Amino acid sequence: MTSESRHVPVMLQRCLDLLAPALERPGAVVVDCTLGLGGHSEALLTRFPEVHLIGLDRDKEALRLSGERLAPFGERATLVHAIYADLAEVLDGLGIPTVQGILFDLGVSSMQLDEADRGFAYAQDAPLDMRMDQTTGISAAEVLNTYAPGELVRILRQYGEEKQAKRIVSAIVRERAREPFSNSARLVEVIREALPQAAKRTGGNPAKRTFQALRIEVNAELAGLERAIPAAVDRIAVGGRVAVLSYHSLEDRLVKQVFAAGATSTAPPGLPVVPERYQPKLKLLTRGAELPTEEEIAENRRAAPARFRGVERIREARL
Repeated sequence: MTSESRHVPVMLQRCLDLLAPALERPGAVVVDCTLGLGGHSEALLTRFPEVHLIGLDRDKEALRLSGERLAPFGERATLVHAIYADLAEVLDGLGIPTVQGILFDLGVSSMQLDEADRGFAYAQDAPLDMRMDQTTGISAAEVLNTYAPGELVRILRQYGEEKQAKRIVSAIVRERAREPFSNSARLVEVIREALPQAAKRTGGNPAKRTFQALRIEVNAELAGLERAIPAAVDRIAVGGRVAVLSYHSLEDRLVKQVFAAGATSTAPPGLPVVPERYQPKLKLLTRGAELPTEEEIAENRRAAPARFRGVERIREARL
């Protein structure tokens, strides 16, 4: 399959419209921090013919496929093998102090879900890998087979918001003593058998939250996001905009907190005149988290959990 045929960018028109006022300026630079298969990037380069795009991805296969897709744009696209947590270092290496637009499309990419041997999808049997960059780090199987029970409970509760974490971990520990985990189908079955009947009847596939938790742990996603969102706000020029698509409450909460802090005055109470250094540095461009339309969800089921937020930088001082 080509990258175009298997990738439908989520909330694409909304992303383009929100970033447009910043990217229509001469010499504008936009960073796609989660390049994936290049759907959002292709649309950005097409709609804004003067813009230069920097695309980041930790997945080398994604970089190869998106590179093919974006080849017609020539030198207007610069693709970098990097995680979004290293945004500031990438821009420093390219000699770019500030940019006009930054886009994040968080979570697992369509390609990673569709490639059976990556182990991201609980609906098909595959090796328990889940690394977005398969050249480094530990796999999900290693996490399951080597982490202490207390650590596994913490991961499932914190990253998967799994209420049945203790039950699931008890079953995992018992089963790994019999035989180490290697494939997703066995893990799904262990989870299914560990849960009470009432828990199986709500929330979709009972393995969903555990798989999410393992993926976040393997790829240090939240730790990376805690670096990346402040870095994005810091490197955006005045009048520049940041757009973020999140897919679960942990991501969205972190983005919301950083954006809200930047859009809030830090002045001590009671000042008759608020000096500029205390005034908000950001303007919120979305009221809460915007959701995809019912029509988009009908066309692209992977858009269903999306939450969209955007901000504009309104003054110079660094955050």
